[in-house]
Amino acid sequence: MAKSELSIRALKLRQSGASIGQIARTLNVSKSSASLWCRNVQLTPTQANLIREKAIRAGHAGRLLGAEANRTKKLNAIAEYTENGKVITAHLTDREILLVGAAIYWGEGSKVGQLSFVNTDKDMVLFMFRWFQVALNVKKVEFMPRIYINEQHIRRRKQIEKYWSLLLSMPLSQFSRTVFIRRPQRKKYINHSNYYGLLSLRIRRSTHMKYRILGLIEGLKCSSF
Repeated sequence: MAKSELSIRALKLRQSGASIGQIARTLNVSKSSASLWCRNVQLTPTQANLIREKAIRAGHAGRLLGAEANRTKKLNAIAEYTENGKVITAHLTDREILLVGAAIYWGEGSKVGQLSFVNTDKDMVLFMFRWFQVALNVKKVEFMPRIYINEQHIRRRKQIEKYWSLLLSMPLSQFSRTVFIRRPQRKKYINHSNYYGLLSLRIRRSTHMKYRILGLIEGLKCSSF
């Protein structure tokens, strides 16, 4: 198609409210050529607004596409690292299991007074519940769990107690008396019923066991890597 014909088509497209970019893509020419052909076209306010709205929509669509692409990359990366993590931790040695539990106790366990591991995270609680049994040979009947509930949830007491009892597959008769915390609840829950308080894993006659764990923690402090 001759340049004169292209320029005429460009003028018509511009007068109909097409942007320079749209004209260039439609006619398969450069933006500079399209701009040159249309430089004398005076757009009406309506045409100018139409072009601006199209540009905004196109930009928004581009941002949405970019956000979706980034989200996909993020999910793929998470999936890959999750799979790698599962492979790496699939077969831990007895020594590795012992040290992992000691490190977790270092962060979340009581270092003074009675041996006690306290947490709100059910997966963390279950891991340490198994760890005490597997790594330290604690019998299930030796546990004395205790539930701590913010007094704002006192009406949900039975529901919360049942939750921890089922999680540990342990009768409530083996639990120590539930304690109610009388202070403002720091964490805000979107769903009130998602709150299950704190669980303290305690064990009968565990003084020397605590000394052993503290000894491992001291060893970790001095370890070189």
